[in-house]
Amino acid sequence: MTTQATRFEGRLLTPGDDGYESARTVWNAMVDRRPRMIVRAAGVADVVAAVRMARGLGLEIGVRCGGHNVAGFAVPDGGLMIDLTPMGGVRIDPARRRARVQGGALLGALDRASQAYGLATTAGNVSHTGVGGLTLGGGMGWLARQYGLACDNVVSYTMVTAEGDVVTASRTENPDLFWGLRGGGGNFGIVTEFEFQLHRTGTRTLVAEFDFRAEDAVPVIEGWRDLNAVAPRQATFTASVGSGPAGPIATLGFVWVGDPAEGRRLLPAMRALGRPLASRVTAPSYLELQQRDDSTGGHAYRRYSKGLYLRRFPTAAIEAFLLRGGTDLSGSRYLPGVGLQAHGGAIADVPDADAAFSHRGTMFEFGAGSRWTDPAEDDARMGAARAAGASLEPYASGVYVNSLTADELADGQRGVRRAYSAAKLARLTAVKTVYDPANVFHLNQNIRPAR
Repeated sequence: MTTQATRFEGRLLTPGDDGYESARTVWNAMVDRRPRMIVRAAGVADVVAAVRMARGLGLEIGVRCGGHNVAGFAVPDGGLMIDLTPMGGVRIDPARRRARVQGGALLGALDRASQAYGLATTAGNVSHTGVGGLTLGGGMGWLARQYGLACDNVVSYTMVTAEGDVVTASRTENPDLFWGLRGGGGNFGIVTEFEFQLHRTGTRTLVAEFDFRAEDAVPVIEGWRDLNAVAPRQATFTASVGSGPAGPIATLGFVWVGDPAEGRRLLPAMRALGRPLASRVTAPSYLELQQRDDSTGGHAYRRYSKGLYLRRFPTAAIEAFLLRGGTDLSGSRYLPGVGLQAHGGAIADVPDADAAFSHRGTMFEFGAGSRWTDPAEDDARMGAARAAGASLEPYASGVYVNSLTADELADGQRGVRRAYSAAKLARLTAVKTVYDPANVFHLNQNIRPAR
């Protein structure tokens, strides 16, 4: 197809074209923007051509992979969306334990291809998440305590710059860019291929969950927290609070990647924490584990979330966690679900200066999230999630850059400053100034170039 003297191997869509509506629809139904055009890129040449065309036309650029960002950065109103989803290929080299993953691939594609050889790398918790967005921000997953974050397992990146050049970044080639891409988000260009290190993980896991009445859960969570401090790296401790038919329920447990028999050795200590209302111990395959939290509602839901990093989790924080931003445990029907996922292990082994990703001393990552369908509930749902996040703020050490919401980013650089130290932000600014001095790629958790 030819337009503006530009030829694409993939498709160029404009409003009214078949496929335009589905291409502009992302995971959060609150995002309802209409790009002037959408380039469904078939390869690197299409990405280069799209960047140059957008700049020539003076259009904002949004980049879509999995479309999971709650703020909907991928969809530029009146701009040009570069849709990478046709570039979803994964190639595995089992002898070298490497995966080459195109920029539009979803985590499920990486998991399926690598698990055919009993291999895996850290790849989130939801299979329909995009590899690109997750990895560029850092990338937490069930393997992170064993092997580090997704970004810690990247060997090299192939990236299209704001000028339309194609560059490679690794420890030996453009190392400044390599450093910035490991946690600096989508600020520097469009990554069209990732090369990952894979690990011999096998295909087996164990999941243990124990339900308690929230009103009885403070001492149980205290014990769970203390067990986490000495847990093997194969275990990732988890906790959540949600609404049950008889009141709020706190669910505590862990996910184990490896031989389930070894994971079962943790069960006596978990059971000694208290008498649960119910318990579930299952041994899904790794692929089943990676899909268990997938959203069945797809793009139908309106969504909002808040996230924080916690270096400590004292009793007062536990009490706030159980309240979920409410004034009592019963709360309102708008209270969000809240959860914790343990960090530590190999994540903390990486020297802080080694990558742009920050907060490697995190104990738990906290998240509060809501999903709903009625637009009339928008303010109440978002307000409740914000209140849940605010209640844990006194114990927070920062925020995951991928968790920053549009409202946190609207006030200048305040939100980004919570994701990075001053020294790292200065270094990221220097990298941005080299690779994107005009801030062409600003629909993201933006790091502004030096003026």
